[in-house]
Amino acid sequence: MNDCLFFGRNQNPKLIKNEKDEITKPIQFKFENENENENENEKQIKQISSSYFSTIFLFENGKAIEYLKDLNQNPEKIQIENIQKVTAAFVKGVILTKEGNVFAKGINIDLQNANNTKEFINISSLIEDTNDRIIQDIVSGWNSTYLLTSNQNAYGIGSNRFGQLGFDSETLKKTEKPILMMKNVSKIFSGISSNSVFLLNSNQELFGCGYNESGQIGLGKSRKYEAYIQKLTKIQNIPKGKIIDIKSSDHSIMLIENEDENEDENENENPKRKLYSCGSRHYNGLGKNKDTYEFTEIKSSLLKNDDIIDISVGNDHSLILTSKSKLIVFGDNYYGQLGTGNLKYQLIPIQIKLPKLRFNENISNYHVYCGYLNSFLYCSPPFSNLEEDLIKLFRRKEFCDISFKTKNGEIIEVHKLILKYRLNQNQNEIEKLKEIISKKSIKESNQIFEMIYSNNSKINPILYSEIKEIINSNEKIEEIMKRIYLNENEKDFIIERKEKKYKFPKLILIMRSELYRGMFLSVTNDTSNKVTDYSELSNKSFQIFEYWIYSNQIKNGIQITKEIIQEIKRGIDYFQLNQTNPNLFDLLINKFKNQNQKKRKLKFECF
Repeated sequence: MNDCLFFGRNQNPKLIKNEKDEITKPIQFKFENENENENENEKQIKQISSSYFSTIFLFENGKAIEYLKDLNQNPEKIQIENIQKVTAAFVKGVILTKEGNVFAKGINIDLQNANNTKEFINISSLIEDTNDRIIQDIVSGWNSTYLLTSNQNAYGIGSNRFGQLGFDSETLKKTEKPILMMKNVSKIFSGISSNSVFLLNSNQELFGCGYNESGQIGLGKSRKYEAYIQKLTKIQNIPKGKIIDIKSSDHSIMLIENEDENEDENENENPKRKLYSCGSRHYNGLGKNKDTYEFTEIKSSLLKNDDIIDISVGNDHSLILTSKSKLIVFGDNYYGQLGTGNLKYQLIPIQIKLPKLRFNENISNYHVYCGYLNSFLYCSPPFSNLEEDLIKLFRRKEFCDISFKTKNGEIIEVHKLILKYRLNQNQNEIEKLKEIISKKSIKESNQIFEMIYSNNSKINPILYSEIKEIINSNEKIEEIMKRIYLNENEKDFIIERKEKKYKFPKLILIMRSELYRGMFLSVTNDTSNKVTDYSELSNKSFQIFEYWIYSNQIKNGIQITKEIIQEIKRGIDYFQLNQTNPNLFDLLINKFKNQNQKKRKLKFECF
């Protein structure tokens, strides 16, 4: 049974039958027919997305179901497989597949056609630049959708009524094809009920555009009365730190990771992550009792001595989940979407009582999600970092050096280094793989390579049965990466620092570091072995960095100190490491704490 709690409006669509239309306290969410052994319902929830007319559940097996507006309708299976991410959007939903394709139904173009049922169409294939059609992420606003490509370009599709696509609304009212909004984008932020959007570039500069009647774009008092910001505008006075997330509707909430290097003896006194918001308090979700038109901190005693795991914003309400298992809520509560047990709105943060959760021992696996007028708390253990990174690497074609032809003559280019370590050592395995691919469609071929890269047979078990004889199916990704780490012959790039040289395969650095990805894309052949220097890391710290790049683990035998932690913290930002939870910094903190506990225990025993 999935570990998922629900509260708020229970209609349009009706998510839990035989329950009242307003559920004011968190209750266990159960899928219809859950006891009838339907495979999709037995799978762990990976993600939830909910809009005014639709709620979509994505499962770990890459399949999804959708609850629609019809009150008497059971959930429908979405007839697309290998789904990576879903977003319910305004009308029917947008789907990102693991191959990097985006499918949309309804396309969020016209509010007049909100009930118009359409088949899913591939909107990523409508991008004019054919080299920019592999999509890395999708984000939806109220009636616009945004695509982030593997080349770090941001596209928008749908309505531009408020300038939320970054163009003058008189010139461009809407678009049925994705249009380029901005290049060199690392993240896109919006909200399921938002008509504004935020784009973050690789230099951590934030830009926004769209609806601004409540000051939710955070441009300050001088521009608070500009209802529409119709071109991407740089947002000044952003609090110091790394922007982790932004969620928006008629207000916006920003989560920033603190980069203050002056650590307290007790680090919990100074949480790493802090919340900032902007907009009008009359829309309730600010977490403050006064309006603010640029991002200012949400201060609450509930957030002291604690850290923030996840945030979410609905139409006018906000949810915060902390590392000490506190669910903090504020905003509109007309339908019980705050889970307080009543319908009274809350201007400032309060904590709500939760029933006992099955996975309380690891709260970092939990996520909060605000639908339009309801809320969810659910458990979704993360995939391996390396598995995710390898799938992303498969979509990046910059250093592909071996080609395969499908049955229809399409060419798939892949990275030979990964195949070398994922296939059995017999030299004939590549030829066997070529023979298998020659009989498959482009879709099946992409699935085969994703299974080879990630060692995830769940992507397509039937196809996996055809390739399992030629791959190291029992070997974990971490072990494969460690073998690459030990093989000096595979390393074609040198990082020289102080008196020591470190060698890496370019392919691994592309996968793990945005800094080197950009560097390798700009170098010419005669500088392919370019040497760089980053002297702020000691050799001991660099060894930690090097080993983690391959294995997601801290190398044994290295004593962790506060100085090393601070060095690594700077190094993470310098190299722009691709990280998910748990990240390198958290692993170091945990190891440091464990070391100190062992020291104290030893001292006590000696005494």
